[in-house]
Amino acid sequence: MTAMPKMDAFWMPFSSNKNFRANPRMIAGAKDMYYHDINGRKMLDACAGLWCCNAGHCRDHIVAAIQKQATELDFSPVFQYAHPKVFEFSEMLADFFPDPLNTVFLANSGSEAADSSLKIALAYHRLRGKGEKQLFIGRERGYHGVGFGGISVGGMVKNRLWFGNQMLRVDHLPHTQSGIAKNTRGEAADGGEEKANKLLDIIGLHDASTIAAVIVEPVAGSAGVLPPPKGYLKRLREICDEHDILLIYDEVITAFGRLGKSSAAEYFGVVPDILNFAKGATSGTVPLGGNVIRDEIRQTFLDAASGSAIDLFHGYTYSGHPLAVAAGIATLELYEKEGLMERGAEMVKYFEEGIHSLKDHPHVIDTRNIGFMGGIDLAPTAGKPGEKAMTVMEDCFHNRDLVIRVAADTIAVSPPLIMEKTHIDQTIDTIGAALKALK
Repeated sequence: MTAMPKMDAFWMPFSSNKNFRANPRMIAGAKDMYYHDINGRKMLDACAGLWCCNAGHCRDHIVAAIQKQATELDFSPVFQYAHPKVFEFSEMLADFFPDPLNTVFLANSGSEAADSSLKIALAYHRLRGKGEKQLFIGRERGYHGVGFGGISVGGMVKNRLWFGNQMLRVDHLPHTQSGIAKNTRGEAADGGEEKANKLLDIIGLHDASTIAAVIVEPVAGSAGVLPPPKGYLKRLREICDEHDILLIYDEVITAFGRLGKSSAAEYFGVVPDILNFAKGATSGTVPLGGNVIRDEIRQTFLDAASGSAIDLFHGYTYSGHPLAVAAGIATLELYEKEGLMERGAEMVKYFEEGIHSLKDHPHVIDTRNIGFMGGIDLAPTAGKPGEKAMTVMEDCFHNRDLVIRVAADTIAVSPPLIMEKTHIDQTIDTIGAALKALK
């Protein structure tokens, strides 16, 4: 048993601090599929931490790698210096993601990865003599972290309205859910090309000569698990190619097995120019994020630099931190050893059936899934958006030994990839019971 700490000093992010302090949901430890609270009560983790603990919690192989690294090299700069493991990890990532994404730039989070991708895009066009290409196209309901670049291209209203005018010139595509049938399994059957063609309207308004990149989540996660309709990403890729616009995927959630593949790029067969990653890269153990970048983009920077000149004026003190890349190497090794990138069609189907078994439960207005991502929409209480889902989350934690994630009135389910069918059963049965108890 662990004593309840004093809670005055820490300002919790993206949280109702008053609500939490009134009825704390305190986590004290974790192992494999489970958390335990300060009283030692064991709770199933149905959301892989925060979409990140894909290999499960406190896995011995990863823990040992971090401990070993801490005794050998605590820190090395990667500005004009480096250490061997940062190159080893980058080579592993280049092999892990689809060609021609073979250049790795490292950061510490998905937010930093998003801002890095935008800066690389701007600098790339400038080096090509096209410095007027400064406009970015994001998407409604998109999430790209909380840096000023990320909230500029993002499309989640509350993340933007509190902070005034953002830093970048942006426009936004419509989100992909309007007109989509309810209770979809994977990609919606049609409408993808039509929705992607909205990009042509934006190009017509601004002209392609001013547009640097389009940035999208292949599957929107933080907005509540929004899979794209069929043909959507393929058509975006075609339009970007036709108009000399870079395509950036934010795969902070979807990479590292969340869709049963290395990435959404592999899953959908549509490869971007820059792919942003984080979360599952270390199974949540040490903060690490970054970008994998098309070969031609990096070569443009190298060709433009002469002698000892710096080729990219961007980076972070902790880029490629020794403990982070040691964790990353061990995580990739574990993914391969246990075959976690491809748990098999049977497991995906079982997860899918579980999510959709909730569609007729009280308060549920939609269910959807893709890979190991599930979204369950609840009918909101008039004037109190998010209250129902929050009540379900609190009930599951305090009374039913389950940890889930909510976004507004959507329950999101994204378990660690080491899940078994019994874990899926427990998750679905528990959420179902909580929905039936909801007034």
